[in-house]
Amino acid sequence: MRIDRRTFLMSSGAAAGSMLFRAAVPAAETKTANLLAGTWTPEKLAPVLLPREKWKPFPLASDRAAWERLPADDRRALIQAGEARLGADWPPLPATLFLEYQRIGNRSNYERVRSARRDQLRDLVLAECVEGKGRFLDEIANGVWATCEESFWGVPAHLGAQKAGTGLPDVAEPIVDLFAAETSSLLAWIDYLIGPRLALASPLLRKRIRLEIDRRVLTPCLERSDFGWMGLDGRDRPVNNWNPWINSNWLASALLLKDDGKRRLAAVHKILRSLDRFLASYHDDGGCDEGPGYWFRAGGSLFDCLELLHSASGGAIDFYRVPLVQEIGCYIYRAHIFGECFINFADAAARLRIAGDLLFRYGRRIGDSRLESLGAWAAAQPGSAPGRSESMGRQLPALFNLETIRAAQGAQPLVRDTWLPGIQVMAARRKEGSAEGLYLAAQGGHNAESHNHNDVGNFIVYADGQPAIIDVGVETYTAKTFSSRRYEICTMQSAWHNLPTIDGVMQAAGREFQATDVAYRANDRAAEYSLDIARAYPPDAGLDSWKRTFRFDRDKNEIELADSCILKKPARRITQTLMTPCKPAQSAPGRLTLYSPGLRSGPVTILYDARVFTPSVEEVKIEDERLKSSWGERLYRILLTAANPPQHASWSITFSQR
Repeated sequence: MRIDRRTFLMSSGAAAGSMLFRAAVPAAETKTANLLAGTWTPEKLAPVLLPREKWKPFPLASDRAAWERLPADDRRALIQAGEARLGADWPPLPATLFLEYQRIGNRSNYERVRSARRDQLRDLVLAECVEGKGRFLDEIANGVWATCEESFWGVPAHLGAQKAGTGLPDVAEPIVDLFAAETSSLLAWIDYLIGPRLALASPLLRKRIRLEIDRRVLTPCLERSDFGWMGLDGRDRPVNNWNPWINSNWLASALLLKDDGKRRLAAVHKILRSLDRFLASYHDDGGCDEGPGYWFRAGGSLFDCLELLHSASGGAIDFYRVPLVQEIGCYIYRAHIFGECFINFADAAARLRIAGDLLFRYGRRIGDSRLESLGAWAAAQPGSAPGRSESMGRQLPALFNLETIRAAQGAQPLVRDTWLPGIQVMAARRKEGSAEGLYLAAQGGHNAESHNHNDVGNFIVYADGQPAIIDVGVETYTAKTFSSRRYEICTMQSAWHNLPTIDGVMQAAGREFQATDVAYRANDRAAEYSLDIARAYPPDAGLDSWKRTFRFDRDKNEIELADSCILKKPARRITQTLMTPCKPAQSAPGRLTLYSPGLRSGPVTILYDARVFTPSVEEVKIEDERLKSSWGERLYRILLTAANPPQHASWSITFSQR
């Protein structure tokens, strides 16, 4: 059954009555196939697209009044950040550092140095814009020149797109990855903001910027359609966050630098065609299968593109009333648990410092007060500098939106019920607008999603906004992460998610390994989600069916997980894994208690049938820095093992906080 937008909106807020929905994984709507490019053909674009010299999206550095109107504390912080960069070395990027990815699989060392160079340059430029005395110009010139001298603006892990493969970049074949596009945009904004001042150091600096951006990004993007992220290579497959992320930076570069009106127009229309492929990858509900962390460079970068188009057309290009654009924006608060915590299925991070200004502006554009208020709340959190950790293209609107966002009333929406049938994700909390009590999120889907883990039927439980049963997430990326050996990494395996393992057989990767018979219902007293996860496992598991049902009783503040399976052959053991950051204690037979200082309403109790399951607990020491940032020094892996289960078996596990 196809769930239309009206039905979805009824089910994603506080439900007034009981509703039952059944969902498969439907194809994206065909109506989005040519939405942007079809609406704005080249003939329609030409008269509304402002010429480069007339488009002024933000004040130039020479507009002293505008920059001096920024709040004094923020101006002071920007100048201090720039002063800290004066006289600092530009860390080198030697060939051997680049080759570490090919040689030992490490991508982080190169990326860390590369990012430091970009941050250093951005800090210097903004300090010069704020102060306006020329004090930072020489160091900016050094940074611009050093950047233009780099053989490749991207990162080693993305060289697979070049014909020469991984290793060192082939300068004869410029390829456009995420960070080549980001660098192009950074230099384009620098040219826009301080170009005339930069020319005082040398007129060749601006010429070099334009030459490098054109040969590395603008020309390859315009002349090639075989970059997979574009979605224009004739292969009918979904695209992910790379599409809007790169397109937003390509668009900024083309709009800011292209003097040739025809090529500028051609670039904009090709970007619209490419963005149409991104929208066509989405379901009506706007759910992001890459998770909230990636949403900021998926749906968030789509918003960046729409803002650039709106601005560069004097408001004529406006897609903010498009239902799918609105639903994509709403996803981020529907996936919000509490504070920094978000639903983190797949490679998404469990904790995020979110870009409040982006959410605020997105919410205001689409007329969604909950998105707007979440953005204002995030922007008001301690240590939340306006766009500080973002690209130049996001920091500029954040700076010039400070007065508006600081006057807004911020709040966490904390929606009670979420149902995203396209990606088969549900979430429920005890009551709207409160983190008190339990929170459940569960997923179906399939095992070929973007940034996939083998995790069909996985779930998480939070209590009082704190993690109790978790999705561990992903470790620091290495060469192995996106290789044929991805599922050798334990955090990608179903046995390290809250899922059953049958005689050592885990779920398998691939589009055919999926949930079936998915159903969801919610009302004021309860939420229920059921699915059959048998087809997520390979034949060796010997499953005829495995129906998994989650029942959240809001009145009792209790979640019941009921599993019912039919085995094609006898099994020696079935093991149910539960991952937790809380230290478990065996408080009685059939009862485990999870203790954490953040559980204000008391510990979480896990009840199970001691006649069926034998419990054991593994302490997992965390070595990876990325996982440490979410969970600290250790996790616990609870294993509930059923020995010699019957071929028709049913049991339940209950999570309560009473």
